[in-house]
Amino acid sequence: MAASDWATKDFYKVLGVKKDASQDEIKKAYRKLARENHPDSNPGNKAAEERFKEVSEAYAVLSSKDKRKEYDEQRSMFGQFRGAPGGFGSGGGFRPQGGAGPQADFDMSDLFGGLFGGRGRTRQRPQGRKGDDLETEATISFEQAVDGATLPLRMTSDEPCTTCHGTGAKPGTTPKVCPKCQGSGMVTGAAGGVFAMTEPCDLCRGRGLIVEHPCETCHGSGRAPTSRTLNVKVPAGVKDGQRIRLKGKGGKGDNGGANGDLYLVVHVEPHRLFGRKGDHLTITVPVTFDEAALGANIQVPTLDGPPVRIKVPAGTPTGRTFRATGKGATTRSGGRGDLLVTVEVQVPKQLTDEERAAVEAFREARGADSPRDGMFEAVS
Repeated sequence: MAASDWATKDFYKVLGVKKDASQDEIKKAYRKLARENHPDSNPGNKAAEERFKEVSEAYAVLSSKDKRKEYDEQRSMFGQFRGAPGGFGSGGGFRPQGGAGPQADFDMSDLFGGLFGGRGRTRQRPQGRKGDDLETEATISFEQAVDGATLPLRMTSDEPCTTCHGTGAKPGTTPKVCPKCQGSGMVTGAAGGVFAMTEPCDLCRGRGLIVEHPCETCHGSGRAPTSRTLNVKVPAGVKDGQRIRLKGKGGKGDNGGANGDLYLVVHVEPHRLFGRKGDHLTITVPVTFDEAALGANIQVPTLDGPPVRIKVPAGTPTGRTFRATGKGATTRSGGRGDLLVTVEVQVPKQLTDEERAAVEAFREARGADSPRDGMFEAVS
């Protein structure tokens, strides 16, 4: 889409957000609308397909800080000049064309020619436009996040039509130069009979070309939804919610422009036993009272290998953490983090007669000393 077309479209309205919406609000609105109107969720629904294209087009502009700033400036200037009497209105400091003074030869088309990509009174070759940046999401297992994985992603984006190669014309035909704007995409007229006013050409809609025999695939627009499958490599150690940039894997550029980028937001499914702490894996294992009191050697499972043995010293309290070196997650350098093992002393809910007798004997042997005695001394 040419920058000159921005002034005629309200992208904020398309996404249903306010003009001062934050980037997070814009992203949230886009994701909601994209999911609702995605072609995969609405097979054969042309209305949803068109809506998906509009939403993607709006997000491609508003998600970029630079594009959004340029868009806001163009919308503001375009609305001001169209609504002002005589073009600029009174008090603007500009004199009519042909008048006296250093400003006599000022032409408004010069100003708007600069705003809308230099397409004023002369025809220029269309410049290459960078493809849209795209964003998608993927959910992977805990194991895939630890070891890395290659994921097939099916992408649908608005790209140059493969049937007409982006010309908008039926194969075997070519577009013609617009007779109204002579290929510039902009027309200049008198606003109020005084000032020159430059606007996108209403005949060719700013393209500078007229398609007499539209392509049956894209209906003359030159762009059409295209589905493709990408094999994306997710690096080992990726974290839940991490945003990965894949340069050049986004929408295809126009007129030789560079491809956009693809941003992949990764969601990691939780594991039943293991957790993550940076490059380390974590696990909580239960131990019995006698194992904690007398000490023991216990076996602990690992994520992708044989169990490891952990020595629990006598008198180990619940919540103590032990370290199994090299049994954690894969790091960016290719090494491995550690497995952090936290023991949790289990108290039986029911005791047999023999167990109860043993515990009562332990209580009697321990005597009247209480581990809470020091607490009362601290507050007395």
